[in-house]
Amino acid sequence: MSRHLIAHADEFPPGSGRELTVGDRVIALFRIGDEFYAMDGICPHAGGPLGQGYVSGSRVTCPWHGWQFDVKTGRHCLTPNIVHETFPVILEDGDVYVELP
Repeated sequence: MSRHLIAHADEFPPGSGRELTVGDRVIALFRIGDEFYAMDGICPHAGGPLGQGYVSGSRVTCPWHGWQFDVKTGRHCLTPNIVHETFPVILEDGDVYVELP
């Protein structure tokens, strides 16, 4: 795993998400309360931008076709056998790092 500085915590109000790029990967980063979660930013349904989706609790809704995922686990909210890739996040001195394979 490689560690990448992806954001600063103060850029994200609680309950928000954003699409970010790390190398050649699109990452969706979410802040739920004081915790940060990262997942592959490309929706597996039709390639929609998950980081631009609507966040409610720990659920993100893809803005293109409404697929919903739990940002903590990557699980699809209606079909639990669909699990989207998530990545470890580290918060250190106000900086947010993501670990990528």
